[in-house]
Amino acid sequence: MTSLDLAFAACGLLAVVAGLLAVTTRQVVHAALWLVVALLGVAGCLLVLGHELVALVLVLVYVGAVVVLVLFALMLTRAPIGPDLAHAVPVWRQVAAGLAGAATTALLLAALVPVAGDAVERRDISNQAVATELFGTWVWPFEALSVLLLAALIAALAVSRGRVGEDA
Repeated sequence: MTSLDLAFAACGLLAVVAGLLAVTTRQVVHAALWLVVALLGVAGCLLVLGHELVALVLVLVYVGAVVVLVLFALMLTRAPIGPDLAHAVPVWRQVAAGLAGAATTALLLAALVPVAGDAVERRDISNQAVATELFGTWVWPFEALSVLLLAALIAALAVSRGRVGEDA
């Protein structure tokens, strides 16, 4: 096991733990901040794999735009900052979700462990080829995401203003 394998495993573990904390926390702002940590863990995995451009795009687009927009929308809509007790989940649903997660993990391990073996030969791909695909072929999903984020921001502003004649 090389140092790159250990760095990849550490970044992957960070991403998984932060992702679990993001979906299990009861505070919305904390969930958004754990999402930032999870996305940075995925970016770290991409850096270890040698895809610096994709890691940078992930950090800029998702951490720099999406999460900031989510936090901005939370502040504008006056969402509750503290624990959300109105949406408490019963214990039996938590146990069922844990069992479903364990079953999914077992299925993934059963499918992926036999495939794991010798190291896969790495193809040498330049950053220019990735950038051409990302910003040439796949530019429309990025544009659709920007329109969706703009609509969400406008909706957050409309909700925060309230109705005309409504008392503050």
